[in-house]
Amino acid sequence: MTDKKDLSERDIITKCLLPHIVKAGWDIETQIREEVFFTDGRILVRGNKTARGERKRADIILYYKPNIPVAIIEAKDNTHSIGAGMQQALDYAQILDIPVVYSSNGDGFLEHDRTGAPGKIERNLGLERFPTPAELWAKYKTYKGIETPAQDAISSHDYFFDGSGRTPRYYQQIAINRTVEAIAKGQNRILLVMATGTGKTYTAFQIIYRLWKSGTKKRILFLADRKALIDQTKRGDFKHFKDKMTVVRKKVIDKAFEIYLALYQGLTNYDEDSDAYKQFSPDFFDLIVIDECHRGSAAEDSAWRSILEYFSKATHIGLTATPKETGAISNIEYFGDPLYTYSLKQGIEDGFLAPYKVLRIGINIDLEGWRPDMAVRDSAGDPVEDRIYNTKDYDRNLVIDERTKIVAHKVTEYLQKTNPYDKTIIFCVDIEHAERMRQALANENPSKVLKSHKYIMRITGDDAIGKRELDNFINPEEIYPVIATTSKLMTTGVDAQTCKLIVLESNIASMTEFKQIIGRGTRINEEYGKHYFTIMDFRNVTDLFADSDFDGDPVQIKEVDSDDDLTPDDINPEENDPVIDPETGEKVDFSEDTKPGTFNIPAIIDGGETKGGHKGKVYVAGIDVSILHERIQHLDANGKLITESLKDYTKKGLLREFRSLEDFLTKWHHTEKKKTIIDELEKHGVILENLMEEVKKDLDVFDLICHVAWDKPALSRRERANTVKKRNYFAKYEEKAQAVLLALLDKYANEGIENIEELSILKAPPLNDYGTPAEIIGAFGSKEKYLKAIRELETELYRAA
Repeated sequence: MTDKKDLSERDIITKCLLPHIVKAGWDIETQIREEVFFTDGRILVRGNKTARGERKRADIILYYKPNIPVAIIEAKDNTHSIGAGMQQALDYAQILDIPVVYSSNGDGFLEHDRTGAPGKIERNLGLERFPTPAELWAKYKTYKGIETPAQDAISSHDYFFDGSGRTPRYYQQIAINRTVEAIAKGQNRILLVMATGTGKTYTAFQIIYRLWKSGTKKRILFLADRKALIDQTKRGDFKHFKDKMTVVRKKVIDKAFEIYLALYQGLTNYDEDSDAYKQFSPDFFDLIVIDECHRGSAAEDSAWRSILEYFSKATHIGLTATPKETGAISNIEYFGDPLYTYSLKQGIEDGFLAPYKVLRIGINIDLEGWRPDMAVRDSAGDPVEDRIYNTKDYDRNLVIDERTKIVAHKVTEYLQKTNPYDKTIIFCVDIEHAERMRQALANENPSKVLKSHKYIMRITGDDAIGKRELDNFINPEEIYPVIATTSKLMTTGVDAQTCKLIVLESNIASMTEFKQIIGRGTRINEEYGKHYFTIMDFRNVTDLFADSDFDGDPVQIKEVDSDDDLTPDDINPEENDPVIDPETGEKVDFSEDTKPGTFNIPAIIDGGETKGGHKGKVYVAGIDVSILHERIQHLDANGKLITESLKDYTKKGLLREFRSLEDFLTKWHHTEKKKTIIDELEKHGVILENLMEEVKKDLDVFDLICHVAWDKPALSRRERANTVKKRNYFAKYEEKAQAVLLALLDKYANEGIENIEELSILKAPPLNDYGTPAEIIGAFGSKEKYLKAIRELETELYRAA
C-alpha cells in the first residue's frame, strides 16, 4: 500500500478527500469544482510590454447550487499538518464571501466556521464525517440571515444559463447573491458599486432573471440616461428576455410586457400633469433598476427622482461605478450604504480590468501662464484683455490656435509611434472645442483622412451623423472611426473595449466624472491586443490620482514638462458639476431663453467660428507654444510614485530577485532553460525586453542583467557568438550537426538565447534548410544528444571571454 506521505497534493485530493466528500452526498458534476481560478492575474506593464501575474486558485469549492458557494477546501500533501492550508483558505473565503472553510492533509478536515453561530469556530473532523449539502446550506443560511422557507426559496433560485458556458465572475456572483438575498429578506433600497468595465449590466440581468423567474418580482423597469446604454443592454445581456421585454420609445406606453427598458427622459415630459410614467399605476412595477445612478437620480430636485418617488413601493436597485456624495446629492442617503463594492483598484489587481500608463504633456503657456503683450489682437482685431491666462481659460473663454495644433500634433505623434489605428477618445471643453480639435487632427493626418473621412469624427450630442458612428467606434471589428473628439457624450456607459488612448483636453475637477472617463479604457480585449491603455493628459487632470477618493493607481506616469513641481492652481477648484442633458450628454444652458428640457448648442460655421453659446470666446493666433522637457515616473511595489529611469527601476527589481551576482550566476548556470528565469522575472514585473529597447543594444539577457544590476561590462550577442566561433568547439560534431549549431549561433546573435532553446526553432529559416526537425535531430544521434548539444552551446556562450 502506498505511504500517504509519498502522495502529491493532487493525489491527496483525488484519493483521500473527494471520495469522502462524494460519500457525504455532494454531486461531483454540479456541486464540486476543483482547481477554481477566480482571478485572471494582474496585467503587468513595463514600457509597451505586458505579462500576466499569478492567478488566485482555490483547490475545491463546494456549491449548494451553481454559483451559490457554501464551502472552500485547501489541501496540502501529507508532510504538512492538517491545518497548514487554513490561513490561505480563510483569505480566499473572505474574498469569495464563503461561510465555511476547510484545510486538509488527507488525514481529516480542520473546519473553520465564519457564520458567527454559537460554538467553536474551529473543530477537527474525521474524513468520514464531512458535512452533507443540507448541513452546509444550513450554515450558509445562518451566515446570510436567511430565516424563512420563502427567503430560502428566493435565495436558492437558479441562475440563468444559456449553454454557452458563461458564468459570473466571483465578484458578480457575490453582488447577485447578496442582492437577491437582501430582497428576499425585505430590503427595498440597494446600492451596488462596481467599477466601469466589470459587467454591471450582466450582474443586473442575473438579479432580474432570478427574481423574475422565482415570481418574486413580476414587472421590472430598467432605467438608464443614455440611448446608447439602452441599445447596448437590449442587444446584449437582456436579449434573453425575448418577447417579454420592450423598450419605451417616444413616451408610448404598452402595459402588456414584463420587462421594460427606458430612458429617464423617455418617461418624463417636464410637466407633472403629462409625465408618461404616470400612465402606469404607482404599484405597476415591483422592481426598478437604475443604471449609472450617480448621474442624478439621487438628487432631491431631480426630475428623475420623481419617477422613483412615484414608484416608491417598488424595490429600487442603484448601479454605479462612482457613487456621488456632495452637499446636494447623495446616493448613500437614498439607497443606503453599498451592499457590495468592487473597485477599480481591485479589478486591476485581479486582472479583469486594464491597467494604464499616464503621459503628462506640459505646454509652456499651461505651466507658465500666458499674458498678452500690447500688440496682440484677437481674430476680430480687438485687443486682448491684459491678464495672465491659464488652463482654466483655454478653450473656454480664450482660444489659442497654436495650442490646439500642438495638442493635435502630440496625439498624432503618439499614435504614429504606437499604432495609428488604435481607438482614441479626446475629451474637449465643449462642442466647439471638439470641432476645432477634429479639424486640427484632420490637418495632422491628411493621408489617413483621405483614405477615410471617418478616421477622425466629432461624436457630440448635437451631431446626428457623429452619434450614428458611436456604435462603429465601440465595435472592435470596425476600423472607423479611429479618433473620436467629444465633450460629455462619451463620458458614461460607452463600452469602448478596444480604446487604447484617452486624451484629457478638458478641465475636469469632479472625481465622479474623472473616474467615469478613466473607465472608458479599462476594458480588456486580448483578442484585439488590448491589455492596457494610455492616458494623455494636457490639463493636469491626473493630479486627481493623488485624491484619497481615487482607488486605482496608474502603472506608470510619464511627464513631458519642466522640472518644476506643478502647483494646485493647475487644477480647477472643486465646484458643482454642470447639469447634463441625459439625451445628448452636453451641458444645459440655463439662459433666460432656454425652456425646461432644452439647451442652446453653438452652431459651427466656416473657419471654425461659432455662433450662439460661445460669444464670450476670444480667438488669437501667432502665439509661441511649445512642449517643455520630459520626466518619467513609475509606481513602486507599494503603489507609490517614484521618479527614476526604467534602468534604475529594473535594477531594483533584479536586486530583489537575486541576493548577489554569485546568486544570479549560480541560478543562471544551473537552470536548464534560461527562458524560465526570464518568465519568472516577468511575473514579478521585471520585463527586460523593454529595457533592451531603451538601451538600444543587442545585449544578451545575461549581459543586460549583469550590467544593469552589478555594473559589469557587457558583451553584445554578436560578440559572444563570434568568440564561440573562434574556438575549436564544433570539431567533435559531424558536418551537418556543425552547420546546424552555426545556424543556431547566428539565430542567437540576432534574436537571443530564449529562441534557440525551443525545438520549434528547427522549423524556422534557415534551420529548415537542413531538413525536418526529426532529420536535424537525427544528425546528432537522438533528441537527448541534440538537447545536450544545445546545453553545451550555452555553456560555451557564457564562458569567460
